Amino acid sequence: MPKLNTEFFIARRISGRGGRSRSNIMVGIATATVAIGTAVMIVALAVISGFKKELTAKVTGFGAQVQVVNLDGNTSFETTPISLNPELEEALRAIPNVAAVQPYAIKGGIVRSNDRMQGIVLKGAGADYDWSFFEGALTEGELPQVGGENRTKDVILSVPLASVLGVGVGDRLEMLFIRHDGPPRRDLFKLTGLYDTGFEELDMVTVVTDIRNVQRLNGWDGGQVTGYEVNSSGGNHERFYEDVYDAVFAVQKPEGEVLMALDITERYPNLFDWLKAHNVNAAVIIVIMLMVSLLNMISALLIILLERTGMIGTLKSLGMDNASLRGIFVIRSGYILGKGLLWGNVAGIGICLLQRCTGWLKLDRAGYFLSEVPVDLGFWWWLYLNLGTFVLLVALLAVPTTIISRISPDATLRLQQDR
Repeated sequence: MPKLNTEFFIARRISGRGGRSRSNIMVGIATATVAIGTAVMIVALAVISGFKKELTAKVTGFGAQVQVVNLDGNTSFETTPISLNPELEEALRAIPNVAAVQPYAIKGGIVRSNDRMQGIVLKGAGADYDWSFFEGALTEGELPQVGGENRTKDVILSVPLASVLGVGVGDRLEMLFIRHDGPPRRDLFKLTGLYDTGFEELDMVTVVTDIRNVQRLNGWDGGQVTGYEVNSSGGNHERFYEDVYDAVFAVQKPEGEVLMALDITERYPNLFDWLKAHNVNAAVIIVIMLMVSLLNMISALLIILLERTGMIGTLKSLGMDNASLRGIFVIRSGYILGKGLLWGNVAGIGICLLQRCTGWLKLDRAGYFLSEVPVDLGFWWWLYLNLGTFVLLVALLAVPTTIISRISPDATLRLQQDR
């Protein structure tokens, strides 16, 4: 029989239930430890990945992954316009994985009701605007009519902002806009819908209407906008941003407007720094779980080795070398580890699916921007986690098997005869 098959055969035989009681107890503890550690790592990574996905989706829903704006613009809401550029639009739409390229315009102002007022950003959307984000967050009423032959004064705003102002769907809203060459400009709009994303920081200031309303308030013509919003359908975000940057640079003309690509992480640095901090938490959890699992696996392996000294001595006397004997116990450890990983995956994925279906774990929206703990089960990080855990622990478990080289077959056989 080939050597490799012999090692697997013996490892499978000593993995049966008929072993010594102490080793069985330690094997059970090691299996449970690996299972619990695996479940904790899966849940932790799923929650952290869910936070990143949900919060990024909310922020990009308000302002896209990449914005193309005028380099002369500033961080206020009184922006320097750019001209609509078909050549630029064509170059942006040619980028791999691009989902939408849409012009937009913004204007800072104040909305007021009878006795209350609130600073807002009036965002203008065109006929080709992707409304899926606001449509999914709509709680009452309907989306504004934009891009039609006749310009409407429809707007939507958030539930928290409507609550502050004391207004509802169908009400008239008065807004004031600062002008540099005269007194504030007053305008009336009709509230057609309410949305609620849970991201109160942006919910409280974002009001959406027809882009032509914002162009008129800014004193721009129909060919001037604040910029373009560019979203991707997936893939590597850094690569997508570089592609947008390259496309913008390629269409620049010496006599034209100077444009720049503004990444979402540059517009909301505090939020994305907070999300990056969760990577440290994930790393700490993984290291702790791996260390606990490794220590318990080593304890179980050493007990198995000590209880199998007689078998080791016999196999050595029959001519099996140390490497083959070490392979037997490494394979035996692999069986324990594999069983623990299996049950850990069942538990961890089960908890994540239960949370996704029921949302039984709640959050404080004021602190986390979400009402439920988000989970995102990604195939690749799940695969890397399982493969990495298995390979790393099996490799490290090969170290304590070096004790086999110190076991003498003569002494072992004499000890068995004395017994």
